[in-house]
Amino acid sequence: MGRVWKLGDNINTDVIIAGRYNVTTDRAQLAKYCLCEVYPEFAQNVQPGDIMVGGHNFGCGSSREHAPTAILANGIKVIIARSFARIFYRNAVNIGLPVLVCEEAALSSEDGQELDVDLETGEIRNLTTGQTFQSEPLDPFIARIVKAGGIINYIEEQGTLR
Repeated sequence: MGRVWKLGDNINTDVIIAGRYNVTTDRAQLAKYCLCEVYPEFAQNVQPGDIMVGGHNFGCGSSREHAPTAILANGIKVIIARSFARIFYRNAVNIGLPVLVCEEAALSSEDGQELDVDLETGEIRNLTTGQTFQSEPLDPFIARIVKAGGIINYIEEQGTLR
C-alpha cells in the first residue's frame, strides 16, 4: 500500500533525473534530485512503498539506467503507467523496479490517493475510491528478477538465465 505520485504523458528520463545530476551512480545522490525540476517536493516527501503513476510513454528519452535507479532509490514500490518506453521498461526490470501497464488505473488514480498493488496477481486497488483494476501480472521470469533485486543479483543467485 502506498501514496500515489501522479505524473502525465511522455515523462522522459531527463525529467526523472536532470542531465546535470547524471554524473554519478551514487543512489543517494540520484534519489535526492529525482523529479527535482517538475516535482520539487518529491524527494523530501516520498515514503518507502509509495507508488508512481504515469501516462503514455513513461520513461521516454535516453537509455540511461539513472532514471529508474533514482526512482527505486526513493523507495517507490512500483510504477503503473498507461505505457512505457521500451528501454525504460527493460532498465527498470534490470534493476529490480517493477512496472505494470494498466491504463484504467493510471487514468483513475490521482496524486495523493492510496493504492494497494499485488504484483503476483496484477490486481490494483484504489483504497481512496474503492475501485479495483486488473493489469497483467509480472511475467514469472521478470518477477524472479524483481524479487532478486535486479538482473545481476538474479544471475549471481541462479548462476544462469534459465
